[in-house]
Amino acid sequence: MQNFNNRTAVITGAASGLGLAMARTAAGEGMRVVMADVQADALDAAAAEIAALGAEVLSFRLDVSAAAEVEALAAATRARFGVPHLLVNNAGVGAGGLVWEPDPADWAWVLGVNLMGMVHGLRAFVPGMLEAAAADPGYEGHIVNTASMAGLVNAPNMGVYNVSKHAAVSLSETLHHDLALVTDRVRTSVLCPFFVPTAIGRSRRNRPGGPPAAAPTPSQRLAQSMIDKGVEAGKVGADEVARLTFDAVREQRFYIFSHPQALGAVRERLGDLLQGRNPGDPYAARPELGERLRRALRPEG
Repeated sequence: MQNFNNRTAVITGAASGLGLAMARTAAGEGMRVVMADVQADALDAAAAEIAALGAEVLSFRLDVSAAAEVEALAAATRARFGVPHLLVNNAGVGAGGLVWEPDPADWAWVLGVNLMGMVHGLRAFVPGMLEAAAADPGYEGHIVNTASMAGLVNAPNMGVYNVSKHAAVSLSETLHHDLALVTDRVRTSVLCPFFVPTAIGRSRRNRPGGPPAAAPTPSQRLAQSMIDKGVEAGKVGADEVARLTFDAVREQRFYIFSHPQALGAVRERLGDLLQGRNPGDPYAARPELGERLRRALRPEG
């Protein structure tokens, strides 16, 4: 897609962080912007900001884990602006801790948003995009799925998040191949950001039913602390990642990396796979950090 002007973008998780940055970039490109988010007050403020930039805005409060709500978003989008040209499945939440510790509600929450939210977005929007491509030779469509570097490597103490983001990468790669079977005018990309200053570390504010009644475990407290420090120290901002994403859409690039320097860990993992090695030490470059975590989490520590 070379031209965004006078076209429509649908962005989930649009009230803050990467989603809001995507909306700003879309508005700057002259797009109509559909902004969806679970947090109504933040969504209202974000929509007002984007409208003030001169964009036509449709704001829609929804929980992406609910298929019917995403289908309602698609219907509202079509009624207001027609079939969208850019779909950004961006809504995401984070949770950590040793992989056996999150309760079923946490697994359902994280997978419901990070994976099923994308599935619902694809089911609700892709058929219409394909119909538009078949009917109009000038139609171009693109889908961006926000995954994570956690979808390409497996840091310890982040199991539920890793699983959801690996699934998002797999879904996106399969979508790339499936679209290529049926059309040349609807394409896809997967965005794999590393630590970017956003509000994902405060995801539990939107957890259904509120935070768990049980106190967080030591591993969950450590995971939260590490997420907070990593996000706060991020040197690549959300607006820069949004610009990188729109550049990738123009260039029809599938993989989008906010921190290419982090790909060394991906190469190590692929080397383990290809050579049949056991997974390598994720803290080989920072052994003091690995030792600190082991001391904190082992009973004898």
